Amino acid sequence: MATKRHHKLSTALVAAIALCQAQVAQAQTCLAPDDVTDAGIYAIPVVADGFRASCAPHLAADGFFATQGADFVAPYSAMQNERWPGTLRVFLALAAGGGADEQADALGELPGDALRPIVDAFFAQKIGEEIKPQDCSKIERAMELLAPLPPENLGGLLTFILDVTDVKEPAICETEKQ
Repeated sequence: MATKRHHKLSTALVAAIALCQAQVAQAQTCLAPDDVTDAGIYAIPVVADGFRASCAPHLAADGFFATQGADFVAPYSAMQNERWPGTLRVFLALAAGGGADEQADALGELPGDALRPIVDAFFAQKIGEEIKPQDCSKIERAMELLAPLPPENLGGLLTFILDVTDVKEPAICETEKQ
């Protein structure tokens, strides 16, 4: 009798450990949707700065960014502090997923506030690499179309697009079904 009980207990323990390992593996291979939304909201002011630096010579003086860009960015700037923790988790996950485990571990040891300038520089560099002069007017038009959305909706839309386009490096974690 005791042997059966020990067998059941050990089977349950092994199953629990396997479940925990699967959850840890899942956490390491995907990003929480709320964190991605936070990162999208957090990044808008940094992206806008990168856009301004890359595209200013290619935009009309009376265009959307010149006349309404600051108003578009202001609510996102106001939310950066509250969106920082999720953004940090996304950044650390991207750093770890890039194959630079030692660097990711070292970054993870730093206080979050010390990483903010690094994250801002990371986003700015990525934007600077991606923006081509011929795309500036298209990006400005996209900003104009997205400007009426509240920051939460824009962040959620970015997360949704990444999810449905099946981004895998890293993927967006499944949301719980209700």
